[in-house]
Amino acid sequence: MARERPKRGTLPPPHETIETLEKSASDGNFYGAQQIYKSISARYASAERYGEALDILQSGASVQLKHGQVTCGAELAVLFVEILTKGQFPCNEDTLDRVRTIYRQFPQIPVPQQLGVDDDMQKLSEALGAAKIRVEGCSSFLKAALKWSAEFGGPRNGCPELYDMLAEYICSESPDLDIAKASIYFVRGKNPAKFASELVNFIEKCYPGEDDLAIVRAVLLYLSLGNMRDANYLMDEVRKQLESKELELPDSDLIQFITYLLRTLERDALPLFRVLRQRYKSSLDRESSFKELLDKIAERFYGVQRRSPLQGMFGDIFQATALVVDTTILIISMYMHFITLLILEVYFWLVFKYSPAVDLNIDSLMQMMGGAD
Repeated sequence: MARERPKRGTLPPPHETIETLEKSASDGNFYGAQQIYKSISARYASAERYGEALDILQSGASVQLKHGQVTCGAELAVLFVEILTKGQFPCNEDTLDRVRTIYRQFPQIPVPQQLGVDDDMQKLSEALGAAKIRVEGCSSFLKAALKWSAEFGGPRNGCPELYDMLAEYICSESPDLDIAKASIYFVRGKNPAKFASELVNFIEKCYPGEDDLAIVRAVLLYLSLGNMRDANYLMDEVRKQLESKELELPDSDLIQFITYLLRTLERDALPLFRVLRQRYKSSLDRESSFKELLDKIAERFYGVQRRSPLQGMFGDIFQATALVVDTTILIISMYMHFITLLILEVYFWLVFKYSPAVDLNIDSLMQMMGGAD
């Protein structure tokens, strides 16, 4: 007896859909499978059967990524997070484990950092382009997951483990590592030891003058979040790892500054904090973000209120207005002085020309001259 076909409008069992689509993708029909993954999962979501929709999208993302279809896999991974949000799934160990499973499927392929004489330039260009796609796809997925985790039971700024995943993937896959971007994610994670390792790897490869900036930026980012423990741990760990490779911390004013700053923040020493900022201002001006980070640190550790951009704007307007008023008053005063002198000149001319007819009143003249002063 033939199996009864599902009625029109009913949804097939999710495991049947998953098996069929896995076979289709394995046969190389990635685009066709992608469209069906999206349409079927959308139908389950419309029926508020969010659990089944998640099963289909997780399977689809994993299958596509396993076959190297990063763009397709990342798209399904982002849809997976959208269903987590729509279904209001809590950020707990079960849901995080599903996010981890998808993350592990994103390819990790070392990108050549240097060219040899016989390297195939076209292949290298393709490898760099593929690496960029991997980073963008994984970043989109994890940023969506961070937003979901913040809204449904995780920490206010998102799950620290997801920040670590994002930072580590950027460091491992970026052909031209943006250590500043990775640092922003690492400091919100919970793995300063891994962060230190990535900093040391960067220091070994970076251009002169970038090493101390990377270290100081990392420490200031931790401190701007009020995290003294990890800021100190990072400095110690970077120093240890460099020594294990027979290297040393960069010898620069910025490294001196951050060493003194960590000691200063251990005590109530706002005047010393300000002296340090002034003393090392020329070195701190090497990166524009340092000023804002230090303002945040002053607020967190010493309660110094930061001036908002709006306050600064109105303050500048009031200063400009006061300057205009003062200038106007000065011009009017000069004009009145000129008129008074002109009147005096005419008065003296009349006196000397028609002295018999004019009663020269010395008192009134002195009063006029006094008014001109």
